[in-house]
Amino acid sequence: MTTAPMTSDAFLRHLESRGLEITTSQHPPVRTVDEAKRLRGTIPGAHAKNLFLKDAKGQLWLVVAREDRSIDLKELARRLEAKRFSFANADLLREVLGVDPGAVTPFGLINDTAIRVRLVLDRALAEDGLVNFHPLTNTATTTIAAADLLSFLSETGHEPIIADL
Repeated sequence: MTTAPMTSDAFLRHLESRGLEITTSQHPPVRTVDEAKRLRGTIPGAHAKNLFLKDAKGQLWLVVAREDRSIDLKELARRLEAKRFSFANADLLREVLGVDPGAVTPFGLINDTAIRVRLVLDRALAEDGLVNFHPLTNTATTTIAAADLLSFLSETGHEPIIADL
C-alpha cells in the first residue's frame, strides 16, 4: 500500500514546523521557465529549472540547475557515469515525487520515501543566498535559504551530488 503524496499546504506547514524561514508567493500556473519568468513578478533569489530524468539502467535522477543554465544531457550523463538520460514520464513523476508536470521541484523529494531518486544540484544554487522552487504545485513559488534547502534535502535522505552545471 502506498501513501498519498504530501499536499502543498501540508508541505509548507512541514517546513514551518521545522523552523525554516520561507516565503511563498502565489501566481497563475506556470509549466515552463519562460512562463515563470513572465508571471512570477519580482520574487527575490535564484530561480531554477528541474529535470526529472531516467537513465538507461532505470535509475531516476532529479537535476536542479539555475534557470539560465543550458544542460547537455549527453555530457551530464557522461560526467555522472550514467547511461543515456531521457525524460521520465508523467506517471512516474506523480508516483515518485507526487507532483504533476510543470511542478517538478526538489521539494518533491519529501514524497520519495524509498529514495529512488538521485539528486544533482547546481553548485551555484547550493551556494546562493535565497533559492526558489514550487511547493509541490506550480501555482506558487517558495523562497528558502540555500542552506535550509540543503538541510531539508538531508532530512529526506537525499544527499545531493553538487556539480558545476
